[in-house]
Amino acid sequence: MKNIILGSFVMAVMAFTSCGGGSSNNEAETLTAGKNGKYFGGIFRMNEVENFRSLYPLNVTEVTSHRITNQVYEGLVGFDQTDLTIVPRLAESWEVDSTFTSFTFRLRKGVKFHDSEVFEGGKGREVTANDFKYCFTKLCEANADNQGYWVFQGRVKGCEEYYLSTQSGQPLPEGVTGVQVIDDYTLKIELNRTFSGFMNMLALPFTAVFPKEAYEKYGQEMRVKTVGTGPFVLKDMNEGNYLILEKNPQYWGKDADGNQLPYLRGIKVTFIKDRKTELLEFDNGKLDLLYKLPLELTSDIVTLEDKLQPAYQKYQLQVSPSLALQYYGFQHKGELFNNKDLRTAFNYAIDKESIVQYTLKGSGLAANHGVVPPGVPNYDYKVIKGYEYDPAKAREHLVKAGYPEGKGLPKLTLQINSGGGHNEQVAEAIQKMLKENLGIEVEINIIPFAQHLELVETGKTQFWRAGWVADYPDAENFLNLFYSKHIPATMEERSYLNSVRYTSVEFDKVFEEALVTVDADQRELLYLKADQIMMDDAAIIPIYYYKDYRLLQPKVRNFPQNSMEYRNLRDVYFVPAEGK
Repeated sequence: MKNIILGSFVMAVMAFTSCGGGSSNNEAETLTAGKNGKYFGGIFRMNEVENFRSLYPLNVTEVTSHRITNQVYEGLVGFDQTDLTIVPRLAESWEVDSTFTSFTFRLRKGVKFHDSEVFEGGKGREVTANDFKYCFTKLCEANADNQGYWVFQGRVKGCEEYYLSTQSGQPLPEGVTGVQVIDDYTLKIELNRTFSGFMNMLALPFTAVFPKEAYEKYGQEMRVKTVGTGPFVLKDMNEGNYLILEKNPQYWGKDADGNQLPYLRGIKVTFIKDRKTELLEFDNGKLDLLYKLPLELTSDIVTLEDKLQPAYQKYQLQVSPSLALQYYGFQHKGELFNNKDLRTAFNYAIDKESIVQYTLKGSGLAANHGVVPPGVPNYDYKVIKGYEYDPAKAREHLVKAGYPEGKGLPKLTLQINSGGGHNEQVAEAIQKMLKENLGIEVEINIIPFAQHLELVETGKTQFWRAGWVADYPDAENFLNLFYSKHIPATMEERSYLNSVRYTSVEFDKVFEEALVTVDADQRELLYLKADQIMMDDAAIIPIYYYKDYRLLQPKVRNFPQNSMEYRNLRDVYFVPAEGK
């Protein structure tokens, strides 16, 4: 059976590559019936408009990589795809003490890493608590390829001490003292202080498990060479064109009816950059998912009431407010945007309602409040006073900044990445508003996403487009972007989270108090206070909160939408077309 599956998969790959990225002949494949109306088989085809940056768990910093690595790697826990609650993955159970400072996990027995050349004989070995100890220790290592240090920083006992020891070139032999192996299947994590949101950290790609053998063999090549425990295995890729994932035949998971997961035979990810072309591929049956609609065609596809237009009613429509923010960043450590009045002038000069109505065609919500979007549980984002459109106030602050009518201000460059056309259209609208309202000339520079992130994180650009999609459903995940302890000592070092390098003693004090507050209501009040402090400082320009549209082919089942666009295709399956 295994040889038949592998053989047919290779044929699908050959069909795909020989057609220059066309259909993998899903329709010709016969699905196999499982228990309780489920079916096995088929290759799920989805597209990303941006290339991935890295598939190495400790360096997954953007959504494309996130959505791919979710299929390949797993950690102790994960998110439920419907409501984003924490669910078991490689930990089958856990205990948390009353102070939320001690977490004990019991691992599933018999879970195997993917078969790989890194193991003797090519066969994946069993995962033990020692593997998590190794990975969590690397998470606290001073290394340019480790962008996840913030997850444990200031939280897990011994994390900072180990980080400093690796900076000095003399790693502590005991590793991170707060990560303890009790036995092969029991792991204990101890925190410095209360942090009720810690379980969310353990559902991120940064805390996924991978074998020591893989890192020792591949090192930086783990960017494209993967060895995980997830439902799919990386089989083939032509970077920038396509990526093929194959079903993991020894995956540990089963559904409630006893069906072996995953149901799908594989996943094909393409990287079409233009959303209109992406829509055409979907309409021609060559994609099973369409995420986000071409702005100029939105009204042709859905009505103002979010119903499908007649020509598209054969598809499944999913609509959800998204825990995501589109914003423009300023480099606070630069000589220009360390000027609060200048940042404030820019904020007042942007008509966000107009952008949402005319540029986005209603597929968003004007960000006239704080950085935390609607949809975060128990967070009343509307109490935050942001910056509504007011050209008169914008000009007043421009005068205070020392640049009346824009005089004396050098020509600015707004750096963006493409994003399938969305980003360019928003940037052009903002370019026009800054010219008309402030007399400021702005040049738009469009560069590839990986290069864009590199320049932003290393402080080499002054004004840029950014977006943040929640890693977990908590206000802390957005406010964390402005915590000064994430800023490195020099501009040459990457500032991944606080890329604007915003510093506020007042913000940090309130944010830190919220982090150790167990009472949920009191914690949210503190987060609201921190949000307002940051907005009063005009740290960024919030542009809009996302509203997500997805179209699915009629045959797709068990693929619910959620506000983080968190995807795990292990539970997705196809049903046969009617009449077959």
